[in-house]
Amino acid sequence: MGLRRRVKSRNGRYFGLLGVDRAQREMVARWVGHESGFAGLLIAAFFGFLLPGGPITIYPVAGAFLVMGADAGAVVAFIVSWTLIGYTRALVWELPFFGADFVIWRMVAAIPLPIIAGLLARIAVRAGFQYRDEIK
Repeated sequence: MGLRRRVKSRNGRYFGLLGVDRAQREMVARWVGHESGFAGLLIAAFFGFLLPGGPITIYPVAGAFLVMGADAGAVVAFIVSWTLIGYTRALVWELPFFGADFVIWRMVAAIPLPIIAGLLARIAVRAGFQYRDEIK
């Protein structure tokens, strides 16, 4: 009896985890998916700005976003934003060495670049799909 209850409990947890995964996939697809538009690029760029860590953490997160239904343009905006405007590098490396004026101007100048990169990635992906359709 005790073993059966434990197995039922485990199965319930596994099914519960699958439901959470589906909800997270739907949320990612709604916020930064193919139909998210310009707002999806802004959200992805903002999360790229916020997320701390090095490349060993950022690229797997970006890959997980793709698997969960994020648009390629949003993933590119996420990576470019982390690369150019990430606050951790600015606080730890740039601010002590270059000063606040340089860091602020560099970040202000880099703000539009993740959005532009995301838009270009969306255009490239759509052009690739059109090209593949023409070949067939």
